[in-house]
Amino acid sequence: MLKVAIVDYGRGNIHSVAKALAHLGCRPEVVTSADELAGYGPVVLPGVGAFADALKTLTASGMAGALLDHATAGRPLLGICLGLQLMMQTGTEGGTSPGLGLIPGEVRRLEAPGRKIPHTAWNSVTFTQPSPLTAGLGACADFYFVHSYAAFPAHSRYWLGETDYGQTFAAIAGAGLTVGTQFHPEKSGSVGLRLLQNFVQMAGGGL
Repeated sequence: MLKVAIVDYGRGNIHSVAKALAHLGCRPEVVTSADELAGYGPVVLPGVGAFADALKTLTASGMAGALLDHATAGRPLLGICLGLQLMMQTGTEGGTSPGLGLIPGEVRRLEAPGRKIPHTAWNSVTFTQPSPLTAGLGACADFYFVHSYAAFPAHSRYWLGETDYGQTFAAIAGAGLTVGTQFHPEKSGSVGLRLLQNFVQMAGGGL
């Protein structure tokens, strides 16, 4: 049974993510300290909330440095919602502030004239290039979103999937084994479970 760490820094949907991973036959384990992270292969960084505040919390606990070490060592990392945003170089919520810098690009507020913000809905994601994360999902699929800010990677090679909500943003972004989704796969039914299963397989889980 593959152990999967879920980073708990007070900003995530820990229970939903753990339940989804357990359903896939994994052993989800909640990690709250930087020292614990070194013992894991796959790591999930969930999150809901404000970019700058979350990054300060991760930095103060030492978790930001541990996540950087994890990713640069070539171990798999999946960011969900705010987790993806924190992987970017910069965020503009409440003023520009640095992120983890794992994916070049920035996070900025959605510009969706005439539409409700936050974007809270099922929406279609078009997969813009082949990726093990989206294997078996066809050319596009619907996932569940809840967000007001979105990631805009600096180069097309980091865009793995995109969605339109008044403007086009990266619904999935990644660099190597560091990947992230703006939507919530753990709340997206069977397609979300398939994506999580793909991440586990990327991590060598062999499900």
